[in-house]
Amino acid sequence: MARKLIIVSGPTAVGKTAWSIGLAQKYGSPIISCDSRQIYKEMSIGTAVPSKEELAAVKHYFIQDHSILQPYTAGDYEVEALALMDNLFADGHEVLVASGGSGFFVEALCSGLPDVPKADPQLREDLDRRLREEGLESLRMDLKRLDPEAYSNIDITNPQRVLRAVEVCLLSGKTFSSFKQTAAKKRDFEIEKICMVRPREEMAERISKRVDQMLEDGLVEEVRSLQQYRNLPALRTVGYAEIFDYLDGNCTLEQAAEKIKTNTRHYAKRQLTWWRRDPEVRFMSL
Repeated sequence: MARKLIIVSGPTAVGKTAWSIGLAQKYGSPIISCDSRQIYKEMSIGTAVPSKEELAAVKHYFIQDHSILQPYTAGDYEVEALALMDNLFADGHEVLVASGGSGFFVEALCSGLPDVPKADPQLREDLDRRLREEGLESLRMDLKRLDPEAYSNIDITNPQRVLRAVEVCLLSGKTFSSFKQTAAKKRDFEIEKICMVRPREEMAERISKRVDQMLEDGLVEEVRSLQQYRNLPALRTVGYAEIFDYLDGNCTLEQAAEKIKTNTRHYAKRQLTWWRRDPEVRFMSL
């Protein structure tokens, strides 16, 4: 049997974790997480890390094994994940299951990433300052002007994705979208891509329940414990940014919760847009 990687993707809260565990148990495979936030050991409630029972059911990799204090990119993930897969295949696994909703991490694993310019410290500092002082919308408008295609396709609710796209445009004088990989890197294993979907109304209900459960589980306390790190890239994400706003006194907790639900729905829509552009993805309705 040829070595094979099965990618289980889909929007946040669709049910990837439970379905991936069942699939991994079927093949006797561990699960390689492709989630760009669940890798951080300091973040658990707001990233919906699998429960202790789920982690015990199947061996998981790239779950809370890096620190937010160390910058970590999709390129870093590509190197580490491919090395891990080589070892797992060598140990006798013929099928591996990868699960997650982070498109860049999945793309890095399956086909590699385009050779975009490295960050410039001074420009990054200037863009970070603008993000803090002017807000995300200011950088969004820059991106819309500089690269309408990227504005329509990347997750514009993610400050770091928007900042990076603007940064690449300014550094290169080209559009961020022009750096798309022209040819996928050759992998020595077969790849099957599955994207799980549910009806929109059901997804909205699942997202609402998930956010309510996060708050019940202590999301506010988790975010409060991370306030000194709030400007780090890892914490500029849905679920954390809104609670920081609440802790700053800019809104009530109820308003923050509604913002998380709204922004998560928008994020889920962006995730589906990402997967639908890939002709190799097979969609599976739950």
